[in-house]
Amino acid sequence: MTRVRMALFTSLDGYTPDDPTPTPENPMGEDWGRLTAAYAATRTFRAKIFGDTSGAGTTGIDDRYAAAFFDGIGAEIMGAGMFGLHAFPDDLDWKGWWGDTPPFGTPVYVLTHSAPRPSIAMDGGTTFHFRDAAIEDVLAEATEAAGGLDVRIGGGYRTARDFLRAGLVDDLHLMVAPIFLGRGHRLWDDLRGFDLTHTVTTEVAESGEIHVTLTREGDR
Repeated sequence: MTRVRMALFTSLDGYTPDDPTPTPENPMGEDWGRLTAAYAATRTFRAKIFGDTSGAGTTGIDDRYAAAFFDGIGAEIMGAGMFGLHAFPDDLDWKGWWGDTPPFGTPVYVLTHSAPRPSIAMDGGTTFHFRDAAIEDVLAEATEAAGGLDVRIGGGYRTARDFLRAGLVDDLHLMVAPIFLGRGHRLWDDLRGFDLTHTVTTEVAESGEIHVTLTREGDR
């Protein structure tokens, strides 16, 4: 059965980055590098995102979670910001800031009020589709496209909170960096009760990263 999965980065004080002026060189804000340092150092991340086949990178607990992140995904849903539409909102030729070969290899549904827009087929099996519809409707389309594999909610912050608030996430992986940001988006404000509907486990990696998993048993 298809499950809805989400992975999020957060600081010890519960923030995700908020940068009002992202650029292609720094699309997620200046705090993003600090927040994702342990993940970006893994062998899996270096291979999947940077195409580094040298075997360099960490191979401990962080890498185990990084490998699981890519396993069994049949479709992805993301917000316009994660695709990069706010960088060039009126340019129909803009293909996002994931490069010529995005790391998804699946259909990707981009939530945007600028839809309809033509779909964009990329190298490596990724096709970006743009939708302006209720998240439940987009999830139904993505679930069908996933062909029995899982659907991953890729973010960003607002998209993640919308799916969490609607109770649509079966498996949530929080990567809690051992840092205090003191600024950004408050991920969990007004969101409660996930410890009552999901089984919670925690594991601390060699890097100090805290991996929190929330798993819901059965159907939504």
